[in-house]
Amino acid sequence: MINQHEPPLNAMTVTRFLAMIFSICMTAAAQSRPQYLINNPDWGAPRKPFRIYGNTYYVGTQGLASILIASPNGHVLIDATLAENAPVIMAHIRELGFRVEDVKLILNSHAHYDHVGGTAAIQRVSGATVAASPWSARVIENGTPTRDDPQFGLAQDFPPTTKVRVIHDGEVLRVGSLSLTALFTPGHTPGGTSWTWRSCEKGRCLDVVYADSQTPISADGFLFTKRGGIEQFQRAFSALERARCDILITPHPGQSSFFERVESHTLVNPDACRQYVASNREALAKRINTETEKR
Repeated sequence: MINQHEPPLNAMTVTRFLAMIFSICMTAAAQSRPQYLINNPDWGAPRKPFRIYGNTYYVGTQGLASILIASPNGHVLIDATLAENAPVIMAHIRELGFRVEDVKLILNSHAHYDHVGGTAAIQRVSGATVAASPWSARVIENGTPTRDDPQFGLAQDFPPTTKVRVIHDGEVLRVGSLSLTALFTPGHTPGGTSWTWRSCEKGRCLDVVYADSQTPISADGFLFTKRGGIEQFQRAFSALERARCDILITPHPGQSSFFERVESHTLVNPDACRQYVASNREALAKRINTETEKR
């Protein structure tokens, strides 16, 4: 029964009511987001997938790279980023006209939640083999960081992936006509791995390097100068300096100004890897000085 004493709802009242409900929903959604996405919103920010060069494509988000290398006989995916981003990466693969089920091999730069978190989900859909360095394979299978990780205590757990194939330094992995070479580049983590391959376009073939992060970032109390980290970084720097490198891509695109180079048509640069190493050598030198001063 209608209460004759209640005033009828007008358009302004309805608008304010809907605005209040929308505000409540948006607040709840924001509160349900993990802290790492609140602190790093670009990690989940949308980015339209695109061809980098030849059969190499970008399928990641604004702040986290995921790379698809395609062939008629199967594809390779490098870095599945966050667990929350797995549906986005698979949608990007389909948007480019490829089938997720044709991804036959999933590779990784380093075993942190922001680069390997979506691996299990994409592996379930695609049935792909997951391959990684010995250290990274153990972490990926357990889904949790280990104490020898410089960021132990900071890095989050992630969904584990079973039966990870262990690879060795310099190993060439093949899917159909594709061949990718593993370069062990430790330092940021003990199992860091960079990847090299060739992509061709209009008769021109270029060497592509997906160079792992080389930043000396750690939890409080970790000293690279006492844990063998300096030697690991030096090994990684040497490997990347020797690599044939026409196009450089990094797990965090901002670390190598990747999108800026794409937009300014300066992506092809045979000195890119050496420049990347030079900037990270400076960062490591500063870190060594800081650790030395604390002693």
